Amino acid sequence: MMTKEDVTAEILTAKKQAGLTWEGIAEKIGMSPVWTHSAAMGMNAMPADKAELMVKTMGLPQEAAAVLEECPTKVWEQTVPTDPCIYRLYEIVGVYGPTIKALIHEKFGDGIMSAIDFDMQITRVENPKGDRVKIEMSGKYLGYNSW
Repeated sequence: MMTKEDVTAEILTAKKQAGLTWEGIAEKIGMSPVWTHSAAMGMNAMPADKAELMVKTMGLPQEAAAVLEECPTKVWEQTVPTDPCIYRLYEIVGVYGPTIKALIHEKFGDGIMSAIDFDMQITRVENPKGDRVKIEMSGKYLGYNSW
């Protein structure tokens, strides 16, 4: 019986062997690269049609489709990571998190940005001083309820 970890490993192996990119895989299954990668890593459940397309695109065993459809357990490292790219994202939240929260509260009221009803794009922006990484996040505003 395959686990999410097994399916992730198979996807990563197939991706490398085929020389595919996440953008290329996402295009083949009809989703964004961000969502596709997250689902392939086991952090989102794939709808049945997308799971079937992933199995076909990546040449996975048919059993993998059911695993890709399973609800995820979203567990991640709680310690600060040592990978430089991921560490910098933690640093951004550590430095600017309170600012982001304050500005959300000023513009929307007491609440949060959803990470469930959410999308994200990552683009490369050419710049004479060195290309820049642009991360755009959009999540539904969820106000806190008084009860």
